[in-house]
Order: sequence, then C-alpha cells, then structure tokens
Amino acid sequence: MSATTPTTEVQPYVFFRGRCQEAIDFYAAAIGAQAEQVMRFDQSPDPVPEGMLQPGYEHKVMHAAVRIGRTTLLMSDGCGTEPPAAGFSLALQVTTEAEADRAFAALAEGGQVTMPLGKTFWSPKFGMLTDRFGIGWMVNVAVPPAA
Repeated sequence: MSATTPTTEVQPYVFFRGRCQEAIDFYAAAIGAQAEQVMRFDQSPDPVPEGMLQPGYEHKVMHAAVRIGRTTLLMSDGCGTEPPAAGFSLALQVTTEAEADRAFAALAEGGQVTMPLGKTFWSPKFGMLTDRFGIGWMVNVAVPPAA
C-alpha cells in the first residue's frame, strides 16, 4: 500500500436532484459560497447518452465547483435518479460564535434543526441541521489547540 502524496485531496460531491442551481444560490447567500465553475448538460461537447437524463434536465447543472472558505464542494443535479443524501454531513468550521449563529440560522432556513447550537466540551458552539435540500450540516466554532 502506498502513502498518499501531499497533493491528494478528498472533495465532497453532492447531488441535488434537479435543485443544484437553487442550492448554489442559497449557499452563496447563507455562507458566502462562490461558484467557480458551472457546466450544464446542454453545454457538453459530447451528447448525453439517450435515456440517461430525466426529461427537462437538459439545462440542469452537470457539474459545479463551489468554494466555501478554503474548501471546494463539488455539486451536480445528477441525472435525477440518485438516492437522497444520507450517511454524511458537511462540517462547517467557523472562528467566532457570532459567525456560527449567523451561518446556522441561514442554513436552517427551510430545513430542520436536529441539534440546536450550544456549548459542548470541545466547542463554545456546535449544532446540527438538515438544510432545505436534505444535506446534513454540523456547524462548529473551531477552538485553536492549547499551546
């Protein structure tokens, strides 16, 4: 087994089942996400194989790269057949409690809070929610390690 190189990265790739552009706009307003690349199915130089897309998906997002802080979140509408997001959450690390309050409230709009923001033994503020797109989020005030 070989070791990974310093340039190896793991990037989440999240599917939005037809609501990707809405999610990009929502995350831009809620947490300052910036779309760096958005490609639509009808922009592909190669035709999408017959029967792969649901009707009406031709102008949906085939691939997007969205920057949130130092992280790139990859996004797509998919082909409309992907199962709902499950088994993971995106962890948003912020530096202040005020930033946690703002981001948590914005992400929770239209979603469901599963653990309200509160003090934990590892952070002055931590909370969990599922946003309006069914994506789980954990918002955490990162505490620098003790010197």
